[in-house]
Amino acid sequence: MSIVKDLVELGKHIAAQHGWPAAKAFKAYEMSEADRAVLSKCAVDLLKIFPSAPGTSALMSAALAVHLESRLDAPIQVVAGTLSVEGVPVFGDRMPFDGATIFGDADTDWAHPDWNGHVWVMIGGYIVDISIFRSAYSAQGPARLARHVDLVFGPNKGLYVDRWKRTAQMGLSYEPQYVLSAEDVTRLMGGAYHLIKQNGAE
Repeated sequence: MSIVKDLVELGKHIAAQHGWPAAKAFKAYEMSEADRAVLSKCAVDLLKIFPSAPGTSALMSAALAVHLESRLDAPIQVVAGTLSVEGVPVFGDRMPFDGATIFGDADTDWAHPDWNGHVWVMIGGYIVDISIFRSAYSAQGPARLARHVDLVFGPNKGLYVDRWKRTAQMGLSYEPQYVLSAEDVTRLMGGAYHLIKQNGAE
């Protein structure tokens, strides 16, 4: 699917969860240098305190989105779906899933979810992925992702930010399948806070 069609579909998902004004703001947004600086600082701060654990893209993305919402006047959405490297899925399988059930389950252990997809933040037409490099550098991360990140990006990266239409040039494909509701994000933020607090107590 082309990025233009993807953006149209994503706009429909956003409208379904957050209304058409949110979808229009999302499509119109352009990231400024000031916004980029705020984003970078928020990500660095979060990466310092967030424990390394497998399967935490949802928690990390929710925490980043909540952190950004009070600091940026920008259309921020948390999106779930499939992440592919050179066309091959590394997180998720492109199969439809019931996002409302998966992310609406208050009892889900989000440190080790059964769902194997990927969650990232989108600010307008920009991909903001706080967990991709941590996953790639982890011993538990997919080997295909690790090789690709090593080749294309190198070591010691923390946050991936790019226009959605440029991600394919980096060999990455972000395939949105569900836009999280405000309630979903709040629930995940609770899980993230618990994980951070638990890690700090050790």
